[in-house]
Amino acid sequence: MPRLGDATRGRILFGGDYNPEQWPEETWHEDVRLMKAAGVNSVTLGVFSWAKLEPRPGAREFGWLDRLMDLMHAGGIGVVLATPTSAPPPWMGRLHPETLPRDEDGRTEWWGGRQHFSHSSATYRRYAAAITEDLAARYGSHPALTLWHINNEYCTYDWGDEAAAAFRRWLQDKYGTVDALNEAWGTAFWSQGYDGWHEILPPRHAHYMKNPTQVLDFKRFTSDMLLECYLAERDIVRRHTPHIPVTTNFMPMWAGQDAWRWAAEEDVVSVDLYPDPRDPFGAQSGALVQDMTRSQAGHGPWMLMEQAAGAVNWRGVNHPKPSGLNRLWSLQAVARGADGVCYFQWRQSRQGAEKFHSGMVSHAGEEGRTYREVKRLGAELARIGSEVTDSHVSADIALLHDWNSWWAGSQEGRPSSEVDYPAVVGAWHRAFWEAHLTTAFAHPEHDLSAYRLVVVPQLYLLTDTAIDNLLAYVHGGGTLVCGFLTGVADEDDRIRPGGMDARLRDLFGIRTLHEWWPLDAGEGVECDGFRGLLWSEEIEAQDADEVIAYQGGELDGLPAVLRKGRAWYVSTLPEPKALRDLLAGIASGAGARPVLDGLPAGVEAVRRGDLLFVLNHGREPVTIAVPGTHHDLLTGATVTNDVVLGRYGVAVLRP
Repeated sequence: MPRLGDATRGRILFGGDYNPEQWPEETWHEDVRLMKAAGVNSVTLGVFSWAKLEPRPGAREFGWLDRLMDLMHAGGIGVVLATPTSAPPPWMGRLHPETLPRDEDGRTEWWGGRQHFSHSSATYRRYAAAITEDLAARYGSHPALTLWHINNEYCTYDWGDEAAAAFRRWLQDKYGTVDALNEAWGTAFWSQGYDGWHEILPPRHAHYMKNPTQVLDFKRFTSDMLLECYLAERDIVRRHTPHIPVTTNFMPMWAGQDAWRWAAEEDVVSVDLYPDPRDPFGAQSGALVQDMTRSQAGHGPWMLMEQAAGAVNWRGVNHPKPSGLNRLWSLQAVARGADGVCYFQWRQSRQGAEKFHSGMVSHAGEEGRTYREVKRLGAELARIGSEVTDSHVSADIALLHDWNSWWAGSQEGRPSSEVDYPAVVGAWHRAFWEAHLTTAFAHPEHDLSAYRLVVVPQLYLLTDTAIDNLLAYVHGGGTLVCGFLTGVADEDDRIRPGGMDARLRDLFGIRTLHEWWPLDAGEGVECDGFRGLLWSEEIEAQDADEVIAYQGGELDGLPAVLRKGRAWYVSTLPEPKALRDLLAGIASGAGARPVLDGLPAGVEAVRRGDLLFVLNHGREPVTIAVPGTHHDLLTGATVTNDVVLGRYGVAVLRP
């Protein structure tokens, strides 16, 4: 299988989406000049070019792309060639309305934007395969080609008739019989029993709450249908170019794809990342996405496919990045394993829906601050590329995450709409980030034996295999910490007897889980030494070795946190400092240590291979102790015992 290293060849890929069809050809040569000056070595072509390539059914207009491929090669710039299938041309929807998706109210999503395709449409798939086949045949041997990029940000749901037929086929493959489906879905409730496959529909608009297992299966189905679309195009380009790696780009913590399954089908795992420059947790949320993407890549290199050089255009208020922040966040991605740092897009558009979304070359042009900062970053990435590529980030701590649990836990009839799964995962990851501890992510059924500490922020749904895996990890000497509302349901979203799996209750020293006590927004519950937020539980302990109790109120004296041996259960969300201190203490007891001791808040230290990255996410200068003598690859300076980092400063230290 080809890997990212086959495309990087000892350098960090640097560049971004290039949409030259929006510009006259004389601009293309100017772009190459600016790219070379900025150290750009990679551009992505063709992502949204279907109407340009196939202006009418069966037509092929490749001449402009031929000239671009040749121009990039002459300029020493590699091409990530995209299949254009995320944005079908208007003629497809006009001639084949069945290719257009419908929402749960039956309304058609028309052309005029993007992602307007039905993943289940045989007609769409046929056209997508044909354009992919011709692109692969024409450019597979072109010397500029370094990587294939399939589609873009797969995210389309479809409740239409063709999707309904595909959903029924998917369910038949999964359950075999209607009786088995009725049992799994619990259709005895509300008279929902099905007598035949033909009666089953996607979970369209309903008078009241929908069957949660039907909704869960529809989300699984949607992820699988989109994956089928990806695999069909991937297999075409692989047949033509088995030596060229293939990727598609995930969105961060996107609910629509089971990215564990998807990542296993990619040669390169890629992600798009757009933290808000005004978000005080922007650096940590970026680190979370980077840790997750690296873990999906098998703890190896991955690619930051898209980020913004400045402002985006889809928030209510779109703030630019202050000077230095783009460089800092780009180098943070490299620190956490990225071998590619790219943008949407190269040149800021003058027309269209994203003309206010920044580019590496902004409307200010060559003299603009954005381009000047891009040039600096390009030079620095070139300086460190050979030292960084093919090196890895190690972590002693794994956070467990599963899309099936996220989907099931977000159902309409849940105990509290205040409990937001991504926010809970973010809070637990932030606790480790603020404690300067490097983390990875893992699926609950993965081999966990390499980790000193395994943490479950929240996994409402756990399969029997996953539960057995957690027990085996603890019995093998590992330390486990689980957050509230974990192990409640099985894979069909059937509540386990006792409200939590009995094996887990025994593991944590819980005799009975009497009631869930969710908290209102802004409400808290006092515990011995800290305040709990969002959630609490009425638990009766048995054989627990250590208990932190609730204080006052209905739960006074009952356990908020329990430990039995190496297994901890946290039945509330401790306030941020308390969660950080609790998890840092458990991590220390398990033998997990920060990369550097004594780091101040807002300073991040990550070791990638032999290199130590130290990043200052604050606006004030800091002096960081780094015992020994090091060479700073960014400045060329020798650093002995400490390093001074200015506002948004970064050092990349080699011993």
